[in-house]
Amino acid sequence: MADIRHFKDRTEAGRLLAKRLGEYARRPDAVVLALPRGGVPVGFAIAQRLGIALDILIVRKLGMPGHEEFAMGAVGSGGVRVLQSGVPGLMGVSAHDVDLVTARELAELQRRERAYRGGRAPLDLAGRSAILVDDGVATGSTMLAAIEVARRLGPRTLVLAVPVAPPDTAAALAARVDDLVCLSTPPQFRSVGQWYDTFGQTSDEEVQDLLATAWHDEAMAGARPTGGANHETNDRHRL
Repeated sequence: MADIRHFKDRTEAGRLLAKRLGEYARRPDAVVLALPRGGVPVGFAIAQRLGIALDILIVRKLGMPGHEEFAMGAVGSGGVRVLQSGVPGLMGVSAHDVDLVTARELAELQRRERAYRGGRAPLDLAGRSAILVDDGVATGSTMLAAIEVARRLGPRTLVLAVPVAPPDTAAALAARVDDLVCLSTPPQFRSVGQWYDTFGQTSDEEVQDLLATAWHDEAMAGARPTGGANHETNDRHRL
């Protein structure tokens, strides 16, 4: 029987995922890679609960021209592009159409990199345990791109942690990572948002705020002579 559950919000989903990821708590080699925007509140909750580093991995869905809600693929940092089977050609979409959508989404990807990171360089993932996080998965095309981008960065172990996904998508993604943690796999799946009580759009400002808090905490923890992870945040983000 499939696991079916609802979540209050993204923060609760992250806390519940953290309970299933306890083996990574306080490990200096572990890092959460959150997908902006919606994956960042989930990833922030996980990183804070486990006392490990937080970074972002940016990918963009390639929407079908005229039917943008349907993903024909995705692009990620480093120029990685993943296309659904039959694209180009599917629903009359040409290679030129795909290239136009790709160029537009790559421009937005680069804008987000600048907006979220500022001058901060991505973490070196070589030899580390990377936990890839989003607030849920539907078709899996965006996550496939994220997995490929993450793999190219050289982690020793790649874990995918998501609150909810359709059973077939979860099974397909499980074959592409070293471990999958998925809390809910409902067979009657229409959208990620239907499994949350609160599922408002995460803003750029919220992403920037959460990343600034996490990176400030990491810097403070690293500056302490005794070492160890910093498990305290300001009152606004206390988990």
